[in-house]
Amino acid sequence: MNRYILKRSGLKLLMLALFMPAASVFAQEKITLQRAVELALERNLTIKQAQLSEALTGEDLKQSKYNRLPDLNVNTQGSFNWGRSLDQSTYSFTNQRIFTAFGSLTSQIVLFQGGQLRNQIIQNKIQLEADRTNTTKVKNDLILNVVTTYLTVLTNQDLVKAAGQQIDISKQTLDRANISFKAGNQTVADLSQAKSQLSTAELNRTDAQNQLELSILTLKQYMEMPPETPIEVVRPDVSQLSVQSIFNAQEVLNTALNVNPDVRLAELQRDVLKQAVKVAQGAYYPSLVLFATLGSNYSSIYQRAGRPYATGEFNPIGVVNNATRDTVVTPAFATPFNKPSVFGQLSDNFYQSIGLNLSIPIFRRFATRTAVRKAKIQYQNAEVQAQLSRNNLSKIIYQAVWDAQAAQKRYISAQQTYQANKDAYNAILQRFNVGLVNSLDLNTSLTNFNKAEFDMIQARYQMVFRSKVIDYYLGKPISL
Repeated sequence: MNRYILKRSGLKLLMLALFMPAASVFAQEKITLQRAVELALERNLTIKQAQLSEALTGEDLKQSKYNRLPDLNVNTQGSFNWGRSLDQSTYSFTNQRIFTAFGSLTSQIVLFQGGQLRNQIIQNKIQLEADRTNTTKVKNDLILNVVTTYLTVLTNQDLVKAAGQQIDISKQTLDRANISFKAGNQTVADLSQAKSQLSTAELNRTDAQNQLELSILTLKQYMEMPPETPIEVVRPDVSQLSVQSIFNAQEVLNTALNVNPDVRLAELQRDVLKQAVKVAQGAYYPSLVLFATLGSNYSSIYQRAGRPYATGEFNPIGVVNNATRDTVVTPAFATPFNKPSVFGQLSDNFYQSIGLNLSIPIFRRFATRTAVRKAKIQYQNAEVQAQLSRNNLSKIIYQAVWDAQAAQKRYISAQQTYQANKDAYNAILQRFNVGLVNSLDLNTSLTNFNKAEFDMIQARYQMVFRSKVIDYYLGKPISL
């Protein structure tokens, strides 16, 4: 029974060991350039920050529009009073202990404020467009970085492959050297040279593999992937890509000035500060506000006067100017007082008002003038920054066009050099096999052949990358 259990456990472990590598292979996600760009744009936190900043500016724009609407406020207050205090219902002083309360509903709307409300709306609209342009800039920069890293991965893959091929050649050379050494046709030094060449080839492959792993890690970071996530970078046929190498720098610059977000962002930031000058200048002008108020108050000692009535008594009001000196009297009247209900008192004390408030700035310790001057200085600095952006773009474009042309020329030369070194190596290898050259000449030829192949691989991808950079500045989608 125990033996049967052990067999089944061993079979399970064997099946698990067999299928785990396959599962890990199938779990690898295939990453094309388009997929890499999509993941980077979807997950990148810098883009999310730019989008959140854009959303905040959108709320500022909405609020600047809302500022043109009237506001509405309710104000209430209640208090117990001792000693000499003012009765709000009669506006007379009393020494009684009373409870008073009052409330009001107020509203006001700005009729004129030096154009500040309108200019603030315009400024926020420009700022929102600037933030949107900044988001586009962040996305474009990220796409260019992803393309650069993707091409670096492809370059390093080819270098690893080429290094492996050079190891195979070095092993074949070492095998021939061993045979020749045993036959007495070569010395120990010749054999050591062959071994050294193999060690160098293995070192080159190790370096290329390390660079490949580093570039893949960088690509994962751009895509916000965990470093341990297995991926497979899909290799396009770079040799079949149509690469344009002839560009007119001025034409590229003219197009880039219209589509490149860097220059557009600098120009919008300049326009924002230009509008800020108008906002600051609005403080020089008077402000006119229309207001309206509804309110009432309550007092615990408030009494309402009733209808007067005759008391039956008479009060003298004077005498007749004659000899008898008769007294003139008038009936006496009394006014009754009663305490109304709370709502009755609020009705008695209900009041309304409407009016205009005009505020004319006379002297504010030069605060407005200072604010306007600072806004103008910031605008002038933004103008300089916009011009610097245009100048930098011009330099970058001309440099990029020159780099593209130089990369094309270098690739053509690298192809010729590779073919020449390949032919030379094959010729020396044939002479080496018949003993006409020594191992030093063969190793030197192999080293030159290896270097020529590596240079050609790097030149090919450099040419593709330089062409894609031009596409980036022309506003074209980057693809392989």
